[in-house]
Amino acid sequence: MGKLWAGRFEKPTSVLLDDFQSSISFDWRLLRLDIQGSIAHAAMLGEQGILSREDAAEIVSGLAGILRDYEAGNLSVDTGAEDVHMFVEALLTERIGEAGKRLHTGRSRNDQVALDMRMYAKECCLQARNLLSTLLSALLAMAKDHLHTAMPGYTHLQKAQPVTLAFHLMAYFQMFSRDTDRFSAAFAEADVMPLGSGALAGTTYPLNRERVAEMLGFSRLSDNALDAVSDRDFLLSFLSAAAVCMTHLSRFCEELILWSTGEFGFVTMDDGFATGSSLMPQKKNPDACELIRGKSGRVYGNLLALLTVMKGLPLAYNKDMQEDKESFFDAFDTLAQCLPTFTAMLQAISFHPTAMADAAGLGFTNATDLADYLVGKGIPFRDAHHISGSLVGKCAREGRSLSDLSLDELRAASPAFDNDVYEAISLSACIERRNLRGGPAPAAVADSIRRGEAWLEGILS
Repeated sequence: MGKLWAGRFEKPTSVLLDDFQSSISFDWRLLRLDIQGSIAHAAMLGEQGILSREDAAEIVSGLAGILRDYEAGNLSVDTGAEDVHMFVEALLTERIGEAGKRLHTGRSRNDQVALDMRMYAKECCLQARNLLSTLLSALLAMAKDHLHTAMPGYTHLQKAQPVTLAFHLMAYFQMFSRDTDRFSAAFAEADVMPLGSGALAGTTYPLNRERVAEMLGFSRLSDNALDAVSDRDFLLSFLSAAAVCMTHLSRFCEELILWSTGEFGFVTMDDGFATGSSLMPQKKNPDACELIRGKSGRVYGNLLALLTVMKGLPLAYNKDMQEDKESFFDAFDTLAQCLPTFTAMLQAISFHPTAMADAAGLGFTNATDLADYLVGKGIPFRDAHHISGSLVGKCAREGRSLSDLSLDELRAASPAFDNDVYEAISLSACIERRNLRGGPAPAAVADSIRRGEAWLEGILS
């Protein structure tokens, strides 16, 4: 297939350069969108009288035929083509003849690829949001089931205060809801129609850019041709959202890995999402979690790769920008694999409420409530903190919990203690009293779940 731009040159390009610069091996996935963009462009050219209506109709029909063949699996992509854009145009010309050569009127590959990538990015944002909505729905359902499942909350990975599993799950709901908002923002950023920008300075043809935007479902037009062909911020926004989302998946996976150990015993991984050892028959490894945790670095790398490509480029288009695609495609593919795998794994996991409650009771997570009890008896907080700490030290040395101490032992530390202290430092009371909005009390978490359901319904409607 001859190069469509070869008129300027007196000798063919080196085979080495042909192989080096060819992008057809990865940008073929833009073929459907490239054809849709070309159909809209050709239809507009006909409507504007830039092309004859006969030529425009022939081009649209030819492109539609190529698309049908592609979707039916009957189209062989020429791996020798420079890129998907030239492949489609050359194939169109091969099929319909002279009219195919008129498709590119009023257009550059610079604004054409910007259009394709924006259309593709919009689809990726919507898919990411849909995958997140499935995960968010699962978290809400699980939280409802565990409103009263007590467990230790941690700081510095040390037991801190008692919470519930529902409270913990809803913390991740908040993280993933913010991820959803970030993909919505990335969608809005990509939802700008650049066609008509030409190579960098627009075109002299009387294009109807608004009509093309309408046909392709864009909400607005780019406002500066130079920026439109140079801009890859919308890809960076998606990659940034994907990186943050992978961070949240990785954090959750890390906790599940810890919780599945014998030392914690809070969860058991479903057999369908674990593997064994070729040597040690007792092993049940949380491989799904570990792979997701590892793949987060891959997505970070894709973000950094594109940031590095873009950081020193003069305006307008430079061939460096061809490097946007593989990073973007890989990041999306990775995220699109991790999210449903994680959701299915999480839904299949078995939680162990007794082990969680026991861990909360034995970890002095009620020490703050013991101090607060003394404050309620009129003792200054700093003194109460010291008294509670001394009792924790005593229990730690003796292998006991605060609830195991007799009233005489408590009164030896402070005469302010009375029989009501045992109810005050029970796990259920410690959790119930934290009933402010955002707290772990079952009523507060139930309110949070209701707000989450309303928010999720709103973004899905």
